Amino acid sequence: MSAALADVLHSAAGRWRRIDPLLPDPKPPADAGCGAELAVPAANGRIAAVGWCRHHELRPEAAELAWGAATQFWLTAQVAGDPAEPGIGAGLDELLVCWRAHLAAEPATAGKGTQAAVRWPSRDIGGVRALLRHGLQPLTVIAARSAGRAVPDATPVPGGLRIRPACPGDVAAVTALTLEVIRFDQHFGSVLLHPHAERVERQAAEQVLSLPEPWTWLAERDGRPVGLLVAEPPDRAGWIASATRQDPVAYLATLSVLPDERGSGVGTALVAGLHRVLDAAGVAVTLLHHAQLNPLSAPFWSRMGYRPLWTSWETRPARALR
Repeated sequence: MSAALADVLHSAAGRWRRIDPLLPDPKPPADAGCGAELAVPAANGRIAAVGWCRHHELRPEAAELAWGAATQFWLTAQVAGDPAEPGIGAGLDELLVCWRAHLAAEPATAGKGTQAAVRWPSRDIGGVRALLRHGLQPLTVIAARSAGRAVPDATPVPGGLRIRPACPGDVAAVTALTLEVIRFDQHFGSVLLHPHAERVERQAAEQVLSLPEPWTWLAERDGRPVGLLVAEPPDRAGWIASATRQDPVAYLATLSVLPDERGSGVGTALVAGLHRVLDAAGVAVTLLHHAQLNPLSAPFWSRMGYRPLWTSWETRPARALR
């Protein structure tokens, strides 16, 4: 690693520690992406900002297609500076200009089924105006809950709510409730319901429910499934563990409540039950994704003890980046 790059990462690390103790230390991506390292020089001869572009092509009918375009371009951006300095926005702005030029030269960005995206720390507000200026929208949040964070007790639910671990015989119910989340979040631009979604989600449910500990729970009223929670323990959540400096990490993958049951306490009861399991297991932090523009998500997850950690800023197609 060059001294100039180390200076940028050191400066960004200091800023991140001051604004959010859950953030990890910044570092280059583990893969080289497309091999292009974008750098913005500073007036003092150092580097003001550096970025790496990763090109990601999803296979046809991949489950991840529900949450992103088939061809994705992700920028890992690191900007030097203090939270109080105006240079954060200027450095990121110039970096995004470099990235736009890079994407314009890539033939794969020409299609409609593409997206350009930046994952930026939610509390690093100095970069927000630059992201907006370049046509990026905040669509998805990674929210975090630290261990032991108090949440409301489950609201009494009339009619008798039963929460139980899901088993292999519950594939149909888990699939249907998962699709309910995708259908609802379509309204907010962060997901798409593809024609093959039901088959893909059924296969995923079969795989999870075949595990010795699926970490999947159903809420039932009078024998009817009305809510679902799916989580991943630390040994299955390694794919997202680098999003925070704390360890071990669990991931809350799905929370679904049928429309006629929303607001009745089903979601609160499911999440409160999971938190008891997590805290007893010594999980340091739990992460989840939710749609930024979903008017139900942010208030609910805040009540459950979660707060924004990272925000994904996106534009589709990729060449819509300004």
